Amino acid sequence: MNPTNKKIPKFKNEDEERQFWETHDSSAFIDWKKGKRLVLPDIQPSLKTISLRLPEAMLEELKLLAHKRDVPYQSLLKIFLSEKINEELKSL
Repeated sequence: MNPTNKKIPKFKNEDEERQFWETHDSSAFIDWKKGKRLVLPDIQPSLKTISLRLPEAMLEELKLLAHKRDVPYQSLLKIFLSEKINEELKSL
C-alpha cells in the first residue's frame, strides 16, 4: 500500500497519539520502503523485578555453575532463559 501523503496530526499527549495509531494504518502516512534501520546502542531495555521460587538444590547448582563461569547467578539464569526462549521460538 502506497502512502497517500496524509499528514500526521499534532497530538495533545501520548494517550491521544496512542489512540490514533490504534485505529489508523501507519502506511497511509509513512512510506516504510524509505525507512532506514537505526541502531541505538545506549538504550537500556526496561527491566521488571520478579519473585521466583526455586528449589534450594536447583539454586545451589545454578550458583555453582555461575561460579565456574565467573558470572553472577542471576545473569547466568537470564542467559539460560534467553537461550531456551530463543530455542522454543525457533521451533514454532
